[in-house]
Amino acid sequence: MRFDCHVVLRVMAMTGLVLALGLVPSTGAAQPATKMPRVGVLRLGSPPDPYVDAFRRGLRDLGYVEGQTIALEYRWAEGKATRLPALAAEQVQLKVDVIVTQGEEATRAAKEATSTIPIVMASSGDPVVSGLVKSLARPGGNVTGLSTLAPEIIKKQLQLLKEAVPRVSRVAILSIPGNLALVQSVKEAQGAAQTLGLTIQVHEVRAIDELGSAFDAMKREHADALFLFADAFTVNYQKPIFDLATSRRLPTTCASLESTACLLIYGTSRLEMFRLAATYVDKILKGAKPADLPVEQATKFELIVNARTAKALGITIPRSILGRADRIIQ
Repeated sequence: MRFDCHVVLRVMAMTGLVLALGLVPSTGAAQPATKMPRVGVLRLGSPPDPYVDAFRRGLRDLGYVEGQTIALEYRWAEGKATRLPALAAEQVQLKVDVIVTQGEEATRAAKEATSTIPIVMASSGDPVVSGLVKSLARPGGNVTGLSTLAPEIIKKQLQLLKEAVPRVSRVAILSIPGNLALVQSVKEAQGAAQTLGLTIQVHEVRAIDELGSAFDAMKREHADALFLFADAFTVNYQKPIFDLATSRRLPTTCASLESTACLLIYGTSRLEMFRLAATYVDKILKGAKPADLPVEQATKFELIVNARTAKALGITIPRSILGRADRIIQ
């Protein structure tokens, strides 16, 4: 058989060019691209959201860069709890790796949407009473996170209110229907109120547009003050709530340190809880199971007095309160 040397040389040259350009597949196994983790953020409120900002800050502190090393999928219910189940279902369809929630409504919506995707509560009342976890020490299932649960906290808040404004006798409370943790908190408030000579008036709200009618009912029932639990609704919509309370000249006591327009604030920081939620997400993304991660309870509580609000309401805060305050807003 005869070979054309010119043909052979051309074939050899082309083969060398192909190899030089790297067009021939390597015989070794290809390295798979690293999958960017996706985290769903399910919120009752609307953007801009300082609590989500705190969560992002927590992720940055742990070395995550949004859009580069981690993707966040936001879903906002805009104050309407009835939208949460559909939004949770969307995040499940996106196959996120973790869902971050706040409050019973969002957490329950996420839990009902999935039993496999881990759920991190950035803030919750009593998740055991709500049936979201089996116990604080060993949550079981796919839910874990942080809780504001603290014995005697509600009684302490009402005591401070009565001491600061002795004339108060009828205290209004905003409650969300179906929130089991809030139902339990209302019972605790009613029990504590009896020992302090106070009467609790419960006003249910299901959405932001029901606030006006709730405050009209408070006026008809001659409420003397407003007591706000730190549930997702009141935390996310504190400004319209405070504006209505101020217009009705209702002294208000709150449980979230970020609710600085309140007359009295005794509680813990929800911003810090959201920042700490990032540590749970980090552990889960690194292989930890939510069932084995204990629910962390708030341990640091502070008393803040808003002297500016007191002046606007014509209230003189006793020295006994001012002397115990961690901070006084002038």
